[in-house]
Amino acid sequence: MQPCVIPPKLKPGSRLVAIAPSGAVRDPAAFQPGLDLWRSRGYEVVLAEGWDDRYGYLAGTDTGRRNQLATALKDPNCDGILCIRGGWGAARLLENWQMPIDRDHPKWLVGFSDVTSLLWGFACAGISGVHGPVLSTMGDEPQSSHDRLFNWLENYEIDPIQGTGWKTGSATGLLLPANLTVATHLLNTAYQPDLDGVILALEDVGEAPYRLDRMLTHWRMIGALDKVAGIAIGRFSSCEAPEGYPSLSIEEMLRDRLGDLGIPIVADLPFGHEGENAALPVGVRVRLDSSTGTLDFIGAGK
Repeated sequence: MQPCVIPPKLKPGSRLVAIAPSGAVRDPAAFQPGLDLWRSRGYEVVLAEGWDDRYGYLAGTDTGRRNQLATALKDPNCDGILCIRGGWGAARLLENWQMPIDRDHPKWLVGFSDVTSLLWGFACAGISGVHGPVLSTMGDEPQSSHDRLFNWLENYEIDPIQGTGWKTGSATGLLLPANLTVATHLLNTAYQPDLDGVILALEDVGEAPYRLDRMLTHWRMIGALDKVAGIAIGRFSSCEAPEGYPSLSIEEMLRDRLGDLGIPIVADLPFGHEGENAALPVGVRVRLDSSTGTLDFIGAGK
């Protein structure tokens, strides 16, 4: 994976397009606080045509959702793309389709969870997106999360985040954040970035430990973790086993599947679902230090 091009800084007046690339938007009121927050900072945020379409569990047909993204990417007045929510469906947009990304005029993409597919697609095209809150979760974020996101988008400034190191040692590499479930289903496709030397940042929600074990075992068996430089672990929320079901805890399972890789690992980092979701730029150089439990950004945006 090569360092990604960082889009130009945003500023009040920048035009942003909100798209629904994944699951159907069930309650527009859920993303209104996020929309209001962006607009309160002086941004012109417009909703893509078709954002409220529905095709079963999806926010419209693949063609309709793909058109939302393509129109925003081709719009010369659009400076960035905000995702309304996750769910499922973004990977379907990439099937037999090449995103019309212009490296000479890069645009921001902000989202997480199912948006992992698009963030990895941008990374494969050499453009840095932001693994961060979608509009439907933005209103629930603490002020520190808002400040972090906007400091990066507007100033290229971003602070380290603190977690718990599992062993001594540090590594540097390009940061590749992801939802584990979504990323697992991108492995060995055209939308898997080169994992050689990257710092993976993983999170997930609503998956029992044995299912997460299955995914990580798949990564191990195909050699996807062989050249990864380090792993930053965020929140695995609502991932407990059903009551009365014999199980490893999430931490026990993660230590079992990752602890023997011989690379720095930092857990308990503040990103993911159901809590603070610290913005993580994709494809920028970071240092992961398991001795201090920190994920730090090296010369980002300079």
